[in-house]
Amino acid sequence: MISRLQSVTDGKLRVFSHIDWYLLSAAVTIALLGLVTMHSFSGQNAFFERQVVWIGIAVLVFFATSIPEYRFLQRTPVVVALYIGVIFFLGLVFFFGTIVKGAQTRLDLGLFAFQPSDPAKLILVALLSKYFARRHIEIAHIRHILISGSYAFLLSLLVFFQPDLGSAIIIASIWMGVVLVAGISWKHLATLLVIAMLVSGGLWQYGLQPYQKSRVLTFLHPLTDIQGAGYNAYQSMIAVGSGEILGKGVGYGTQSKLRFLPEYETDFIFAAYAEEWGFIGVLLLFGLFGIVFMRVLGFALRAKDNFDSLFAAGIAIYFLAQFIVHVGMNVALLPITGTTIPFMSYGGSHLITEFAALGILMGMRRRARPMPSARDETELVGAV
Repeated sequence: MISRLQSVTDGKLRVFSHIDWYLLSAAVTIALLGLVTMHSFSGQNAFFERQVVWIGIAVLVFFATSIPEYRFLQRTPVVVALYIGVIFFLGLVFFFGTIVKGAQTRLDLGLFAFQPSDPAKLILVALLSKYFARRHIEIAHIRHILISGSYAFLLSLLVFFQPDLGSAIIIASIWMGVVLVAGISWKHLATLLVIAMLVSGGLWQYGLQPYQKSRVLTFLHPLTDIQGAGYNAYQSMIAVGSGEILGKGVGYGTQSKLRFLPEYETDFIFAAYAEEWGFIGVLLLFGLFGIVFMRVLGFALRAKDNFDSLFAAGIAIYFLAQFIVHVGMNVALLPITGTTIPFMSYGGSHLITEFAALGILMGMRRRARPMPSARDETELVGAV
C-alpha cells in the first residue's frame, strides 16, 4: 500500500518536474507586489478584487500550458493559423471594440474584456522563431529581413491605429530583437535604422493622433504643460521621487491613493510602487525581474534546437521591452504610451498571456539540455 502511494506521488511529481520553480516564484511575487500596490485601506477596491482572480487564473494557465511539449509549434500550418487568427481579432476591434479613454483596443465579451494585442506579441514570437529556426544561416539575404518584417509590420500597424502606440512599439521591438539574435548583419541593421527613421517621420506627419504628438512634445519639454499633456508624467516623477529610500509605506502613497497619479493600477503602477516601497523596494523589484530574465535566457542557451532557443530569446525580449517602456515612461525617460509592466499591472489579457508564455517555455524545457553539475564541470576542467 505504501509503495503504491509512493509511486502515485512520484508520478505526480514527475508531471511538473520540468517546472522552473525559481522562475515561477519570481513571476508570482511580482504579481503579488502589484496586487499589494493596488490595495487601498480606505475601502473596497474593485481592481484589487478582480486582480486576485486574474492571478489565480493566470497561474492555472501556466501549469496547463506547461504540460505539452510544443513540437507542433514548429509546423508551418499551426503558426500561420495562429497568426491569421490574431489578425482577425485585431480587425474585429475596429468594428466591435470598446472605446476606453480614446483608444479602441479591446473586445467586450461580457464577463471580461479581451485585448488581442497581448496574445499577438506571443504569437509573433512563435512565428519569428519558426521562420528563423531554419533560415538563420540565410539571414544575410535581405529578403528574409523584409518577409519577417512584414509579419511584424502588419501587426504593429493594426495595433498602432487602434491607437495603441505602446503595444506597437513592443511588437516592433520583438521583431528587432529576434532578428538581432538570429544574426542580422550590421549593414542591414543600419539600413533598417534609416528606414525606421523615415517611417517615424511619416507617422509623425500623418499617423499620430494630436494627443500622441502632445505626449512626445511633452516628453521633450515636460514642464511646459504641467496641467495638460504633461500632467501624468509630472505626477509620476513626483511619485517616484517622493518614495526616497524606504518609501511611504504600503497603502500610504499619497500620489496614487489620493488620485493625483492617474491609472496607478495599470500604466503607472511602477510609480505607485516606488512611492510606497522606495529605492529599496525598487531594487527588490528589479532583482525579481532579473531572475525572470536570467532564467528565461538560461533556457535559451540550453535549448535543444534553434526553434526553442529563438522562442525563449523572443520571450525575454518581449518581457524586457515591455519592462523598459513602462519603467521609462514612469520616470520620464520615455514618452507616455500607456504600457503595462509584465506580471504587475492590472489586467487579465496581458497577465494570462505572460504566464502562458512561461508555461510554454516549461513545456519546451522537457527537451532542454540539462545544466552541467559541479562534478561534470570539475571533470571537464581536469580533462583540459
